[in-house]
Amino acid sequence: MTSHRHTKKILLVNPWIHDFAAYDYWAKPLGLLYIGSFLRNEGFRVELVDCLNDPEALCFGTRKNGRGRFQKEEISKPAALNHIPRRYSRYGMSPGKFREALQRRCRPDAVLVTSVMTYWYPGVFEAIGIIKELFPEVPLALGGIYATLCPEHARAHSGADLVVEGDVLFREPEDKKSLRAVLETLFGVDLDFFKPYNTLDSLPFPAYDLLPSFDQAVLLTSRGCPYSCDYCASRYLDGFFQERDPLSVADEIEYWIDSYGVRDFSFYDDALIVNAEKRLVPLLEEIMRRGFSCRFHCPNGMHLRGMNDTLARLMYRAGFKTLRFGFETSQADRQKATGDKISNPETAEAVRHLKRAGFRGEDIGLYLLCGLPGQNRKEMEDTVDYVASLGVRPVIAEYSPIPHTALWPSALASSNLDLASEPLYHNNSIFPCLPDSDDVQFLRSLKVRARASHSRKQD
Repeated sequence: MTSHRHTKKILLVNPWIHDFAAYDYWAKPLGLLYIGSFLRNEGFRVELVDCLNDPEALCFGTRKNGRGRFQKEEISKPAALNHIPRRYSRYGMSPGKFREALQRRCRPDAVLVTSVMTYWYPGVFEAIGIIKELFPEVPLALGGIYATLCPEHARAHSGADLVVEGDVLFREPEDKKSLRAVLETLFGVDLDFFKPYNTLDSLPFPAYDLLPSFDQAVLLTSRGCPYSCDYCASRYLDGFFQERDPLSVADEIEYWIDSYGVRDFSFYDDALIVNAEKRLVPLLEEIMRRGFSCRFHCPNGMHLRGMNDTLARLMYRAGFKTLRFGFETSQADRQKATGDKISNPETAEAVRHLKRAGFRGEDIGLYLLCGLPGQNRKEMEDTVDYVASLGVRPVIAEYSPIPHTALWPSALASSNLDLASEPLYHNNSIFPCLPDSDDVQFLRSLKVRARASHSRKQD
C-alpha cells in the first residue's frame, strides 16, 4: 500500500557491459527492480532505463528459455587492456538509443545507477557521463557490487554525486546507509515516511513491469550464504543469511505466471539447497500442488552437499531444466581450504541421485574454478577428468580476484598486474593470476578439453 503521494520522480538505470565477452544467462537487475517496487510503495514516480533488457539490446532470434545473446558493438579497449589480443565490445543497446530513452523520460529529480562486476565499470562510467550531459543538475547515486567492492575507485572516477556501499533496503530508515538516507542526501530534505523492510518476505515483488518486456523472472528464496568460501564475496556483500517462506515464493511464481505469462524462472540464490527440507522441498511440493507448468534454471552454482534421492526427484518433477553446481576442484586439500562444501564421494553420490531422478548428464554442470593463485596444471586437469568421469558437464569458471575476500591477498601476491588500483584487472577473461603466457594458453586448451571430454562421455 502506498504511504504517501508526491511528485518526486526517480530514474533507475542499469548500464552496459564493456567486456571481451558477455551472454545473457537469465540476467535481470533484480536489486534495482526491488528498489523500484519499494519506491513506488512510498509514492515516488519511478522509471527504468535498462541497457541490457531493452528489446534493442537483445538478440531475440538467439533466445531460448529466457537466455540468449546481447547485441554488441566493438569498441576501443581501455589502455590498461591494450596488451590483451582480443576484441572488446559494448553489450546492450546503442548509445544513441540510450540517449533517446533518457530524453523520452521526464526530467527526473534523482537518478540511481547500479553496477555489477568490478571490471565492467567502463560501461557504468559511460552511462553516467551521458546522464550527466543530459541532466547536469540532477543528483545521481551509484550503488551495486562494483560500488561496494571498490568504493574509493568509484568515488574518484565515476562522476557520481554519491557512491553507496552495500545493501540499502534491509536497513532501518534511520540508518545512514538506508535508501531513505541516500534520497535525503540527493534531495537535500528530510524524508520521514519510509517503511522499514526487515525480511525478504516483507518486500514487494520486484517491479518487472518497469522493463519494456521480459521472458523470464529471477527468483530469490534466500539472500546471502552461510558458507565462507575464500574466493567469494557473498558474506561481505550481504552480511547475513536470510531465508524466505516457501509459500511466499510460490505466490510470486503464480503472480508472474498469471499476470505476465512467464514460464521460465531462474534461481539466483547463493545457497538454494541449504536447509532444503525447510525451504526448497516445501516450495517444490507447493509448485506441484498448484500445477505450475514452468521451466526452472539454476545458473548460480548450487551446493551439492545435501542432494538426496527425494530432493532430486522433486526437482525433476517440478520442472528444473538447467542445473549448475559449485564443485571447484577434485583436490581434497583445496576443497577444505576453499570452504569445505563438498568431497569427491559426496559429489559422485549427488550425481547418482540426480541421474536416477531423470536428469541427463548434459543437464548437470559442475563449475570448476581454474586459475587460482598457486594452482597447478595437474590439479586442473585431474578435476576436469574427474567430473567428466561422472558423465556430467565440466564447466570451467576462470578465477576472478575479488576485493574483501580471504583469497584476495594471495591474488595480489601472485599476479603481475596492479589488481589493487585497477579493477579492469579483476577480469577473469585475462587470467589475472596466471602470469605465464604458457599457463594462459594451457587454460584455454583446458576449456576445449572439458567440452570434448563431456561429449565423448555422452557418446
